[in-house]
Amino acid sequence: MSRPNMLSSGRTVPPPSAFPRSISIFGATGSVGTSTLDLVRLNPAAYRVVALTANSDAQGLARLAREFSTEVAVIGDPAQHDALADALEGSGIQAWSGPQALLDAADIDADWTMAAIVGCAGLAPIMRSLLRGRSVALANKEALVSSGALMIEAARSSGATLLPVDSEHNAIFQCLAGGNIDEVESITLTASGGPFRTWTSEQMRVARPDQAVAHPNWSMGAKISVDSATMFNKGLELIEAHHLFPVGLDAIRILVHPQSVIHSMVEYRDRSTLAQLGSPDMKIPIASALAWPQRIATQCAPLDLATIGQLTFEPLDDERFPGPGICRAAIAAGGGAPAILNAANEIAVAAFLAGRIGFLDIAAIVSQVLAGYTPPAPQCLQDVQAIDSEARTIAAAAIKT
Repeated sequence: MSRPNMLSSGRTVPPPSAFPRSISIFGATGSVGTSTLDLVRLNPAAYRVVALTANSDAQGLARLAREFSTEVAVIGDPAQHDALADALEGSGIQAWSGPQALLDAADIDADWTMAAIVGCAGLAPIMRSLLRGRSVALANKEALVSSGALMIEAARSSGATLLPVDSEHNAIFQCLAGGNIDEVESITLTASGGPFRTWTSEQMRVARPDQAVAHPNWSMGAKISVDSATMFNKGLELIEAHHLFPVGLDAIRILVHPQSVIHSMVEYRDRSTLAQLGSPDMKIPIASALAWPQRIATQCAPLDLATIGQLTFEPLDDERFPGPGICRAAIAAGGGAPAILNAANEIAVAAFLAGRIGFLDIAAIVSQVLAGYTPPAPQCLQDVQAIDSEARTIAAAAIKT
């Protein structure tokens, strides 16, 4: 399959049944990390875990590191170093801490890396893994949104394999198998619509954080759940798809599909449309990436269409949910706009979860920061990080006012 920006280096990944594949998991105590380890538990002879990282849960990280007999455990928060070291005492597992340690962990030889650190904190280790020519399963959408062109070029130049884990992008990846991206007419990202799909703008104006994180279909962390409620999540996925699947921005569409059964669709020029279907369980796309190019069994619920009964679809309401349109405009503008958008959104979502701003203020703050900050296009990772930092400062100031 011809994929100009896509994600296979041509390197053959050893099938899990042939011999153990060494893996590292960045963000091991989060939902994606724990789901990945659940799959490893089902296939213990196929995988050898060499490194695990977490942000601040030293005890949880230590338990996992001991269970899987890793070489290294890395805690992002240096203040938790002693707690991690104490919890690992006598195990022979090395305890590392801090941002540099995350980079050092990316240097450890591993056949496959799960990139599941939330937010731009995961950007530097992901880039290091790509530059090492690894197979990287990408569950961190913020990194690709902020520095997509740089990441794609890093994968291309090093021969790395970048495997999408988001259910939508993994679905597209599967629908492209055996096809040619040059023959694609359009890509459709499906969206559940989130918990506020039927709410009016006035209802959303007074929405509480606990309501925003109550996703009807998926079990996710608080930040991504709020992004789903605002539908910024779908806009960020549009930016991801633009980088991963170079069919042109106008050929990438969003369709609301409340049942979350069809995860995305690819329409070819002959008007054949391929869709990937499955239960709304993140272990399914994780398993696809973990075993690629093979398949492994999971304990996920089988898809029962007779019980579901019907699949419905709705157009995106741009007035009630401006997030995807803001994201589309940002990737069209290019330069530093996507990184600014991502940073401002992270700050605004955190402020909403803390009760400092209203739900509808999230989109307003993101738009304000985008309008007021226009740096030169980033040329390297340090440029992206500088833009991200400045955008966060501007967004925080906007929230205080």
